[in-house]
Amino acid sequence: MLELEIIGAGPLAEDEVRRLCSRAAASAGVRDGHVAVEFVDARRISELNARYRGRRGPTDVLSFPIDGAHPVDGARELGDVVICPEHTVDTREAVVHGVLHLLGMDHENDAGEMLALQRDLLAPGRD
Repeated sequence: MLELEIIGAGPLAEDEVRRLCSRAAASAGVRDGHVAVEFVDARRISELNARYRGRRGPTDVLSFPIDGAHPVDGARELGDVVICPEHTVDTREAVVHGVLHLLGMDHENDAGEMLALQRDLLAPGRD
Protein backbone atom coordinates (compact mmCIF):
# COMPACT_ATOMS: atom_id res chain seq x y z
CA MET A 1 0.00 0.00 0.00
CA LEU A 2 1.21 3.51 -0.78
CA GLU A 3 1.48 5.50 2.42
CA LEU A 4 0.66 9.19 2.01
CA GLU A 5 1.56 12.08 4.26
CA ILE A 6 -0.18 15.39 3.54
CA ILE A 7 1.32 18.53 5.04
CA GLY A 8 -0.55 21.83 4.98
CA ALA A 9 -4.00 22.66 3.73
CA GLY A 10 -4.68 22.12 0.06
CA PRO A 11 -7.72 22.46 -2.17
CA LEU A 12 -8.17 18.69 -2.67
CA ALA A 13 -9.66 16.17 -0.28
CA GLU A 14 -7.17 13.72 1.23
CA ASP A 15 -8.78 10.75 -0.54
CA GLU A 16 -8.40 12.51 -3.91
CA VAL A 17 -4.69 13.22 -3.27
CA ARG A 18 -4.24 9.58 -2.20
CA ARG A 19 -6.00 8.29 -5.33
CA LEU A 20 -3.90 10.48 -7.64
CA CYS A 21 -0.61 9.55 -5.94
CA SER A 22 -1.48 5.85 -6.04
CA ARG A 23 -2.50 6.01 -9.69
CA ALA A 24 0.70 7.79 -10.72
CA ALA A 25 2.91 5.44 -8.69
CA ALA A 26 1.11 2.36 -10.03
CA SER A 27 1.88 3.51 -13.59
CA ALA A 28 5.50 2.62 -12.79
CA GLY A 29 4.61 -0.58 -10.95
CA VAL A 30 5.00 0.99 -7.49
CA ARG A 31 2.26 -0.11 -5.12
CA ASP A 32 4.12 -0.13 -1.81
CA GLY A 33 5.92 2.86 -0.38
CA HIS A 34 5.69 6.37 0.99
CA VAL A 35 5.18 9.81 -0.51
CA ALA A 36 4.67 13.19 1.13
CA VAL A 37 2.64 15.99 -0.46
CA GLU A 38 3.06 19.44 1.05
CA PHE A 39 0.96 22.48 0.23
CA VAL A 40 2.85 25.75 0.71
CA ASP A 41 2.48 29.45 0.02
CA ALA A 42 4.23 31.46 -2.71
CA ARG A 43 7.01 32.64 -0.39
CA ARG A 44 7.99 29.10 0.59
CA ILE A 45 7.92 27.66 -2.92
CA SER A 46 9.95 30.65 -4.14
CA GLU A 47 12.60 29.86 -1.51
CA LEU A 48 12.72 26.21 -2.55
CA ASN A 49 12.76 27.08 -6.25
CA ALA A 50 15.73 29.43 -5.74
CA ARG A 51 17.64 27.02 -3.49
CA TYR A 52 17.19 23.81 -5.49
CA ARG A 53 16.64 24.96 -9.06
CA GLY A 54 18.40 28.32 -9.11
CA ARG A 55 15.23 29.99 -10.40
CA ARG A 56 13.67 33.10 -8.94
CA GLY A 57 10.01 33.36 -8.05
CA PRO A 58 7.24 30.90 -7.38
CA THR A 59 6.38 27.83 -9.40
CA ASP A 60 3.46 25.42 -9.25
CA VAL A 61 5.10 22.15 -8.16
CA LEU A 62 8.50 20.86 -7.10
CA SER A 63 9.55 17.26 -6.56
CA PHE A 64 12.30 15.95 -4.31
CA PRO A 65 12.88 12.27 -5.17
CA ILE A 66 14.60 9.86 -2.84
CA ASP A 67 14.53 6.46 -4.60
CA GLY A 68 14.02 8.01 -8.05
CA ALA A 69 14.33 5.74 -11.05
CA HIS A 70 16.42 3.25 -9.10
CA PRO A 71 13.96 1.02 -7.26
CA VAL A 72 14.92 -0.74 -4.08
CA ASP A 73 13.65 -4.05 -2.77
CA GLY A 74 10.41 -3.73 -0.83
CA ALA A 75 8.62 -0.49 -0.09
CA ARG A 76 9.84 2.62 -1.92
CA GLU A 77 10.57 5.97 -0.29
CA LEU A 78 9.50 8.04 -3.27
CA GLY A 79 10.09 11.49 -1.79
CA ASP A 80 8.26 14.79 -1.44
CA VAL A 81 6.00 16.77 -3.74
CA VAL A 82 5.61 20.45 -2.86
CA ILE A 83 2.66 22.32 -4.40
CA CYS A 84 1.77 26.01 -4.30
CA PRO A 85 -2.00 26.11 -4.90
CA GLU A 86 -2.03 29.85 -5.65
CA HIS A 87 0.33 29.26 -8.60
CA THR A 88 -1.28 26.03 -9.79
CA VAL A 89 -3.94 26.01 -12.49
CA ASP A 90 -4.91 22.36 -11.84
CA THR A 91 -3.97 20.89 -8.47
CA ARG A 92 -4.84 17.35 -9.60
CA GLU A 93 -2.37 17.73 -12.46
CA ALA A 94 0.29 19.09 -10.08
CA VAL A 95 -0.04 16.03 -7.82
CA VAL A 96 0.33 13.56 -10.71
CA HIS A 97 3.11 15.62 -12.30
CA GLY A 98 5.04 15.73 -9.03
CA VAL A 99 4.75 12.00 -8.40
CA LEU A 100 5.86 11.17 -11.95
CA HIS A 101 8.99 13.23 -11.31
CA LEU A 102 9.54 11.25 -8.08
CA LEU A 103 9.51 8.11 -10.22
CA GLY A 104 12.37 9.45 -12.34
CA MET A 105 10.42 10.82 -15.29
CA ASP A 106 11.53 14.15 -16.78
CA HIS A 107 9.48 15.94 -19.45
CA GLU A 108 12.41 18.26 -20.19
CA ASN A 109 14.51 15.32 -21.39
CA ASP A 110 12.06 12.82 -22.86
CA ALA A 111 10.15 12.73 -26.13
CA GLY A 112 6.81 13.64 -24.58
CA GLU A 113 6.24 10.37 -22.70
CA MET A 114 5.82 11.92 -19.25
CA LEU A 115 3.24 14.50 -20.30
CA ALA A 116 1.37 11.91 -22.37
CA LEU A 117 1.21 9.57 -19.37
CA GLN A 118 0.12 12.47 -17.18
CA ARG A 119 -2.76 13.25 -19.58
CA ASP A 120 -3.76 9.58 -19.61
CA LEU A 121 -3.72 9.34 -15.81
CA LEU A 122 -5.94 12.42 -15.53
CA ALA A 123 -8.33 11.49 -18.34
CA PRO A 124 -12.03 11.49 -17.48
CA GLY A 125 -13.34 8.07 -16.57
CA ARG A 126 -10.09 6.89 -14.94
CA ASP A 127 -11.66 6.73 -11.49
